Amino acid sequence: TPFFLTQALHALLKKGAQQQPAKVINIASIDGQSVNPMETYSYAASKAGLIHSTRRRALRLVKVGVVVSAIAPGSCASDLNRLARDHGDELAHAIPAGRIGIEEDMAGASIYPASRAGDHGVGSTLVVDGGVTLARV
Repeated sequence: TPFFLTQALHALLKKGAQQQPAKVINIASIDGQSVNPMETYSYAASKAGLIHSTRRRALRLVKVGVVVSAIAPGSCASDLNRLARDHGDELAHAIPAGRIGIEEDMAGASIYPASRAGDHGVGSTLVVDGGVTLARV
């Protein structure tokens, strides 16, 4: 879906990039960067694919002024991650930072690639996980 959405919006992104770079920010997951101890095969594969697709599209679209990047969150309380939402204190022991992600973590991570500061982050994936990816074996 991210590929087809970007494709459908290509003309608008290109038009918007006439003054300053337009932005596409994909939301991936740390499970696309490292191996989750749970056997979430299709989820991990799809997120790894999104990260690679981010890189591939970034190389193509930067030529027309569109910067494509991604954010890879770890455990953050949300309706999509009910385990973190409902049992965050129990999950915190497995996170080097000692807590799950909060709204402000994701808000800050979103502002960077969307802002002028993120114009040179072509194809990058910003990991926001409290150190989980570093601690996974």
